[in-house]
Amino acid sequence: MAKRSIMVSYGMGKFIAEFLTGAFGSIVFMFYETEVGLSAGYAALATILYSFWNAINDPIIGYVTNKGAPFSKKLGRRFPWIILGLILCSVFFILIFSVPSSWDARENPLPVFLWMVLTICLYDGFYSLWEVNYQSIYPDKFRTQSERTTTAAVGTGIGVLGIASGFIIPPLFFSYGIRSSYLICALVIAGFSLVATFGVSFGVFETKDMIARFSQQKEKEASPHFFDQMNHALKNRNLLAFVLLLFFYQSGCMLMTASVNYVVKYVLEAKSSGATPIFAGMLVGTLLSILIWMQVAKRLKNNQLMLILCSFVLALFALPLSFLSSATSYVVAMALWGLGFGGFWTFMSPAMADVIDSLVVAQKRRDDGVVLGIRAFFMRFSYASQAMVFFVVHKATAFDPLTITEQARWGIRLHMGVIPALFFLVGGLLFLRMNSLGPAEVAKNRQMLSHLDI
Repeated sequence: MAKRSIMVSYGMGKFIAEFLTGAFGSIVFMFYETEVGLSAGYAALATILYSFWNAINDPIIGYVTNKGAPFSKKLGRRFPWIILGLILCSVFFILIFSVPSSWDARENPLPVFLWMVLTICLYDGFYSLWEVNYQSIYPDKFRTQSERTTTAAVGTGIGVLGIASGFIIPPLFFSYGIRSSYLICALVIAGFSLVATFGVSFGVFETKDMIARFSQQKEKEASPHFFDQMNHALKNRNLLAFVLLLFFYQSGCMLMTASVNYVVKYVLEAKSSGATPIFAGMLVGTLLSILIWMQVAKRLKNNQLMLILCSFVLALFALPLSFLSSATSYVVAMALWGLGFGGFWTFMSPAMADVIDSLVVAQKRRDDGVVLGIRAFFMRFSYASQAMVFFVVHKATAFDPLTITEQARWGIRLHMGVIPALFFLVGGLLFLRMNSLGPAEVAKNRQMLSHLDI
């Protein structure tokens, strides 16, 4: 059984991932559209190009890093990539908000557009470098149901702090209408990420057994070609069901978190600090949900079913967010929505590990880097779906950050509640129909893995 201190340290990676993802998703699009003056069309196109970059970036990074890393015989094949990626993605997060203040996006949008595309792609490349390898360690390091469930629960608790930090802290360091304040906010975010990197290093350090297993695998046979691994993985129905669910889940979450500052600024007509209690409400709901869902999980003992239930809860509590009119009602509604969010987040990693186990058993080798790259691509492609929804809704409702109409406010309400609810519902229904990985097959796969020692 892995030590609790290792689980806590590993959970710090959840903190960093949620902290950076929350900060990126909640302020980047809004910064370029409402502060820099880049049109929603250009901002959406930049985000879509960045998502296509993900299509190439994540699986290839998973494939290349799966082969090893500098000093892999001593440090393992994942650890060096995780630390390097964390440091560099923190630095490049700052550059996203460093677009020269003399550039006028309304008069000459092309330089600003190119800056946005280049910086978010560089940031994402290094984010993927650490995150794909971080996720790849989980099924190899934590091998029993007990370890995986406990590590996931510990990681959820710590990750919730990352969510809270990513959503609550940034509004304290930037102000609507003051463009330079966003750079100060980015510096604070990068500083938090770098400090947290030291906390995660102990938990992602690979054991001697993990390093030995990898060395033995390399000696036994050559790694299959990239496209062979991709083709084999995507033919697996359970993996396809899982990554599609993640896409719809992440798309809904991205829409909601990116909408909060629009709601605060244009619907509630409050200061940036008004976003803090709304996100704090979500935090409270998420923390409470961990205790509730863990009790449900003990009865059901089915990670896949837990994701389906949580998807429907997310849809149920997202829907009312389009029809609220006060800050207090948003705080309460986001706390209720957090009940589903915390549950989905808790069981996402154990369910993913079950899927990876089934692939490892089928292949008789552990090439999960490509699988995690595919997972990352589908999750990160949600940035494109969020950008496209914002563009279509803002275009249809004639959104203008300088002159807000009631029609534009309803557009914001829609991408805060109704549209995300549809994403959660569709994802849950697809997964319910496609997934076939039940408790009996999961137990069988774990038994086979213990005999194969992969």
